[in-house]
Amino acid sequence: MKHLPAYTDLTSRLRFSPEQGRIWRDSERCVLLSNSALTMLRNELVVQLGLVKARRLFWELGFAEGARCAVEAKHLRPGSSFLDAFAVGPQAHAVTGFGWTEIETLETDTENGHFEGRFLVHDSIEAGIHLATEGVHTDPVCWLQTGFASGFASTFAGQPIIMREIECQGMGHRACLLHGKPEAEWPNLDDVETNAVPLDPAVSRHQDKHFVAGVSAGFNAVRNLIERTARTDASLLFLGETGVGKEVFAKLAHRLSLRNDAPFVALNCAAIPEGLIEAELFGVAKGAFTGAGADRPGRFELADGGTLFLDEISMLSPLAQSKVLRAIQEGEFERVGDTRTIQVNVRLIAASNVDLEAAMDEGTFRADLYFRLSTLPIRVPPLRERREDIPGLMEHFRRKYAKRHGRAVEGFTARSINALLLHDYPGNVRELERMVERAVLLADESGAIDLRHLFIGTNNVHVRRGLTLTCDGRVAEEQPVDGEPFSLSHMVGLLRQNGATLTTIEDAIVRSAIDAAGGNVAQAARELGLTRRQLSYKVEKMQSCD
Repeated sequence: MKHLPAYTDLTSRLRFSPEQGRIWRDSERCVLLSNSALTMLRNELVVQLGLVKARRLFWELGFAEGARCAVEAKHLRPGSSFLDAFAVGPQAHAVTGFGWTEIETLETDTENGHFEGRFLVHDSIEAGIHLATEGVHTDPVCWLQTGFASGFASTFAGQPIIMREIECQGMGHRACLLHGKPEAEWPNLDDVETNAVPLDPAVSRHQDKHFVAGVSAGFNAVRNLIERTARTDASLLFLGETGVGKEVFAKLAHRLSLRNDAPFVALNCAAIPEGLIEAELFGVAKGAFTGAGADRPGRFELADGGTLFLDEISMLSPLAQSKVLRAIQEGEFERVGDTRTIQVNVRLIAASNVDLEAAMDEGTFRADLYFRLSTLPIRVPPLRERREDIPGLMEHFRRKYAKRHGRAVEGFTARSINALLLHDYPGNVRELERMVERAVLLADESGAIDLRHLFIGTNNVHVRRGLTLTCDGRVAEEQPVDGEPFSLSHMVGLLRQNGATLTTIEDAIVRSAIDAAGGNVAQAARELGLTRRQLSYKVEKMQSCD
């Protein structure tokens, strides 16, 4: 059995205010749910949805909570061992009252994608509920528990990990035994386990090979709004920062709609010069201007019967805005240089990274067009607010670009996973995609993506405020220096005050890297971005000067 650290850092995050009727875990409000209430909820969902759908719902709920917990685990115990950081999952599960866990075995090698563990869960509340209401069952019954464990392990390890319940108290065993391995190593997964793991880009809730499912609350809120309008022609307005994936969600809305067999046509309004935007939208009649030797349809005509997606719609000129409003309200328009009216049937989906209400107040965006578009405004949260989705995205992009560029890149190292989970992503999903593509190109053939492949030109990667990911992959608290955050310039200043030269600083870095690598020169060279021969030469030079 593995010895786990104390629970103090977990229990200290809980706060109670009976006078206000509130319970917090950090800044997130929580509730206590009694055993009888959970029993009623579980039984009612089984009756209403059926056993398979109810199990899927609980499994997905547990997976999402486990993924969220894994993101927190990355910075809850900075500088700790893999085991101590991973133990946050089983310990958080215990703190919430679902049962306590012993880690029997845990073997990991992130560079080679190896993960295997066996976990013994005692006094499972789910098993107790089932035994009290249904008696001993022939199949495992702890759905939330296995979902939570799979979500935590998948997010923590940066690859799809399935925790299967090999033994279960609900089946008459003395405890629940979970066995965790990468998804690819399980020969016979059932529909719940394969369809509910969002780290496989080929599978989602909708069996859509073009869409990467997420598990965060923000992602699910957007998805649910899209699903509610799937069978309608209601206009959608996606709002959010640049790079959050608004076009991806627009394509999902089209694929779920009754128009999914018709065209999906997209236009980035910010990418077209103002003088050409009307021609792009509505087409050009023959002879309208020099070079217009034939009629040319615009995006509205090309999308007839389907969906037209206008990204960055705030960039449209006032005249183009008025023509778009007429086209979506009346279903008609004229090509540039023509007097003939063309009829179209188009569902419009728009997106903007600016506040359209503010633009409307400033007079740069038409109020009537805004109110026509904002039937259902959907805010897509930035990636830093839905970190639970990062593991699925990074694995999707790794597979995508490894295939595109013909590279055999096996996975992510532990410290690169830490960096990706904690980075603040000012460029959102688009930034993550470019980082992973770059890393795929730079990583060693048949090797794993490491920190140096993701972040070029820096030794420290700043993540959440107050945290720094150091060059050895640890998450550390920033130390104030004279009231200011720690920085490389502060470190250099201190070294200079102590009389350090460029040579002594370089020698210290080399010695530190070799010590951290346990004397392995080849590994230290990789960490420093050098060849083994270059590092060996530096070591020989240092020794000759000693």
